[in-house]
Amino acid sequence: MRGLSTVLRGIGTGLLLACGLAAGAQQQCAQRLTFTPVSQPNRIEWSKFPDFSLAFPVVYCGPRLGDTQASPLRHGFSHLNQVAPAEFGTLVQPRQWAPIYYGFATGLNQPWETLQSPFGNDLTAYQRKWDAWLRDLSGGRTNAAGQYVLPVGRLLLDIERILETDTQILRLKANPSVPVAYRNLPDAQFLVAYKRAIRNLYAEGVRYVRQRADLTGITLGSYADTPILNTYFNIPTFSWADWTTNLGRVNYLVKDSTEVRVGGPYYDQLDELSPSAYFDYDYPNPLAPDYLAYLLFQIEVNRAWSAKPVVPFVSVRYASSSSTFPAFIQPTMAEALAIFPVFSGAGGLWLWDDPTLETTRTTDILAAYEHFTHGLYRLSQFNDMLQGSEPVIDAPARDLLAGKQPVWRGLVKGNNILIVAQNPYATEGQKTSLTVRYKDWQQVIELTGREVYLCRFDRSLVTATEPVLGVVTVSPNPARTQLTVLLSQPPRAGTELTLTDATGRILSRLAVNSQQTSLSVAGWPAGVYVVRISQGRDSQTSRVLLTR
Repeated sequence: MRGLSTVLRGIGTGLLLACGLAAGAQQQCAQRLTFTPVSQPNRIEWSKFPDFSLAFPVVYCGPRLGDTQASPLRHGFSHLNQVAPAEFGTLVQPRQWAPIYYGFATGLNQPWETLQSPFGNDLTAYQRKWDAWLRDLSGGRTNAAGQYVLPVGRLLLDIERILETDTQILRLKANPSVPVAYRNLPDAQFLVAYKRAIRNLYAEGVRYVRQRADLTGITLGSYADTPILNTYFNIPTFSWADWTTNLGRVNYLVKDSTEVRVGGPYYDQLDELSPSAYFDYDYPNPLAPDYLAYLLFQIEVNRAWSAKPVVPFVSVRYASSSSTFPAFIQPTMAEALAIFPVFSGAGGLWLWDDPTLETTRTTDILAAYEHFTHGLYRLSQFNDMLQGSEPVIDAPARDLLAGKQPVWRGLVKGNNILIVAQNPYATEGQKTSLTVRYKDWQQVIELTGREVYLCRFDRSLVTATEPVLGVVTVSPNPARTQLTVLLSQPPRAGTELTLTDATGRILSRLAVNSQQTSLSVAGWPAGVYVVRISQGRDSQTSRVLLTR
């Protein structure tokens, strides 16, 4: 956007931003580079960025555009999905290759491909197909045990041949291609049979790869086969507690045979989980600002169900299913996409694009890739904070999306805390004051528009900006009939609470004389409201969602 480009042009390389820091506080903010985003089609100008690396894996699956210098590997990316022959073994080491097998379950005209059915497939034909793929990938090289030796560091299977809902599965009963013995089963038994069979078919594929290839030191994953599957729309439908404890929300593909826990023959063979988090809506669509909480929800909810690393697929294009495809996301979105995931516990990133678009979309302006890389560069300045740190998640992404609230996350290591924040709901140039906190430390920061804030604080130093109100907590959120506002310290004289609607209209105002104040909201319609606690020049706001 124009506002971000102006900021980038106006800030010199190597400058540490003060960000309104008060005297006595130690604050270091991520450097921004001065660069003009590419304006010519089908180009990514990697030379705009200094060489840098990150302390976690980021796989580049974007357009190479004839580059044979492994440029992404020098600019924050750890692996390449596509490698030019001239690069391999010189600029790109074998463990830096991360291929995706798109044809794992397709190309044989089997029921698994045509119907997403596990019944009546020729498994021997699939095994021959998988063996040929492994032989090609390895160049025919095998170890002493006869296993293929793969010159890769990460290997991802793109299977995507599963019926997700019971309704979809039951429609198979009417298909004559399904063996009659299964079609004659009662619905409940057919569902059990389908889920067991498709789970075992997936598991057999992974088992065969593990049997025929030496995967020592190789990370094996599968695209989008994670405990929680969802859309933009259903995240607020269920509470965070329900999302993270109700087994009914879990994808049956990654349940064990008893369906009482995450596990099973397929899930147990995966080294990591790779949810997809692509965006459907561009600004000014009212759903567009939900993008960041939606992204972080994918990471946080799957981490709640699994101890395996969660490494999401992200893209700087809008989703192929959206009306805006193949347009690119906004610059501030691309930068946030690069920075925020690790703060929610992501074990890395796959930056993906449809490989066919490199040759079919030759007039695209690829500036979004530069904004994403700029985000990686800013994050790399705090590499020491990216490993061995404790994540700070003040409110789950699900609740932030439901309440349409600014997003912030932190990483704590020793006395240092690294804060990232963005208000996706802001207009360009709008100022947002946000209180960030960890245990007995807190700080009021100021966000500008939808720019990404990234700064480190020394918690051992007391700042002059410490709010006189202390920590303010508003609960429940979402709420139905009543709100409770809790202050961590007694209020001073003149402290006031106001409730406003989304337009800024004041609906209620009252004096705050104690640390706990109750406010009835039963008479107001469902929607987003703002609770403000103010005392003199100090104020704190919280967005609250009322449901009916």
